Amino acid sequence: MEEIKRLRAEIDVIDEEILKLLNKRAKLAKSIGEIKKQLNLEIHSPEREREVIDRLVKLNKELYGEEFPSEAVKHVFREIMSACLSLEKELRVAYLGPKATFTHQASLEHFGLSAYYIPVPTIRDVFVEVETERVDYGVVPVENTTEGVVNYTLDMFLEFSVKIVGEVVIPIKLHLLSTSRSLEEIKEVYSHRQALAQCRNWLEKNLPHAKLIETDSTARACEIVLEREGSAAIASEVASYTYHLNILAENIQDNLSNYTRFLVLGKRDMKRTGKDKTSILFAVRDEVGALYKALESFYKYGVNLTKIESRPSKKKAWDYVFFADVEGHIEDENVRLALEMLKERTQMVKVLGSYPRAITEEG
Repeated sequence: MEEIKRLRAEIDVIDEEILKLLNKRAKLAKSIGEIKKQLNLEIHSPEREREVIDRLVKLNKELYGEEFPSEAVKHVFREIMSACLSLEKELRVAYLGPKATFTHQASLEHFGLSAYYIPVPTIRDVFVEVETERVDYGVVPVENTTEGVVNYTLDMFLEFSVKIVGEVVIPIKLHLLSTSRSLEEIKEVYSHRQALAQCRNWLEKNLPHAKLIETDSTARACEIVLEREGSAAIASEVASYTYHLNILAENIQDNLSNYTRFLVLGKRDMKRTGKDKTSILFAVRDEVGALYKALESFYKYGVNLTKIESRPSKKKAWDYVFFADVEGHIEDENVRLALEMLKERTQMVKVLGSYPRAITEEG
């Protein structure tokens, strides 16, 4: 017991030192914010945040052998930077709501708890909020490893002039939530259509007699469950503590490698970080080999094309535009040359943004 008391006393001293340093960091951040305002510079610097996290994760591995987990380092410093930024400026972030959905979770992952979050009912509403600058940023889903791309999100880039300024990739972990304490009490299961589909095997095995009921969102499912005995919702861990529901079963999704990618929308161009991705859309001419000629631009300059999707242009029948993701930043020489060649070989090229790749993609 004496040894435990001694070690706890050491921890108390360390905690006080951490608290002192956090306040010192906050003071420095406020000073930087004041200078930025005087020089009319952007207060929020996502590129700098990415640089800080990458450097600290590297130091954690090299100097300390990850005694403190690197994944936790990312989350701790995300919250520290979020809190410090709130002293300079309160970030307003619109996201596809309601609260406690996976888009909400992705927003928290990217901006931290100290931003001001505004749930809106549709993906279009997120684009409108960003376009009109009523918010600083917006967050929308764009693709899922199981369900594929969110076509509606892609279509919005044909109508709006917002930029992609970041991305978030999160694992989709679904849990069974209820006010009840055991599976035996569950007679009804509520959730969004996709969530029910993604948990079909588990439900058939563990709740074969339960009635499955679709809702507009996983959050709406949680609201219903709060009012109905013997019911459960399939939703995220964030939903469990948002709605104060018990987790009856964890990770009940059939595919344990299920991820969703979200785009962060803004109105500014992002600086090069060296770990970037560029998203574009382009329209080819109505001629033989037009798409081949367009894609040859990336091959010639060694630019890795990581995704391509076609969507109707909505201008005339059978007319398509293509959305593509490539590795690198528009300021990279090979990316710049490839896009110049692409412009010569197509009807239209629109750069949607060059931005830091999702931090989770690199571990």
